[in-house]
Amino acid sequence: MNLTERIAYIRGLADGLKLDENRDEVKVIKAMIDLLEDMAYDVVEMEEVVDEVCNQVDEIDEDLAEVEEDIYGDGGYVSYDKDIDEFSDDEAYYEVTCPACDKTTIVDEDALIEGGLDCPYCGAEIEFDFSELNEDIDALEEADKKADTKAEDKAEDKAEEK
Repeated sequence: MNLTERIAYIRGLADGLKLDENRDEVKVIKAMIDLLEDMAYDVVEMEEVVDEVCNQVDEIDEDLAEVEEDIYGDGGYVSYDKDIDEFSDDEAYYEVTCPACDKTTIVDEDALIEGGLDCPYCGAEIEFDFSELNEDIDALEEADKKADTKAEDKAEDKAEEK
């Protein structure tokens, strides 16, 4: 039994009592029943509005899920606007700027290793060229070897002096 049916039942009970309409108590009871009936209709209207809003929110949620799939899909990239706290501490992330649209995207290490990806904003291909980086790494390793050799030579010289 819903609210309006319950109020109708109470009204029927009160009418069945055949109370004297001129008594003040009866007037109060009838006014209270009228008030309850009005409130019940208002509640029913609000429930209908809430149901409609819930349906709209569900539709928005479904649309948002589609947009998230388009943006965050399996492309190896995430939106630049993503809150930094949402990134895993276990993975390294890098900012990459698209040469076509100049928008920045955050990518994970896997996307870098693959050598490129499509820009999530304009669709242009972003390629990663590590040749200069490899040359720099080789130069640093060579400088480290020279420094180690010098340090060893100095240590030997000091040991011979003693």
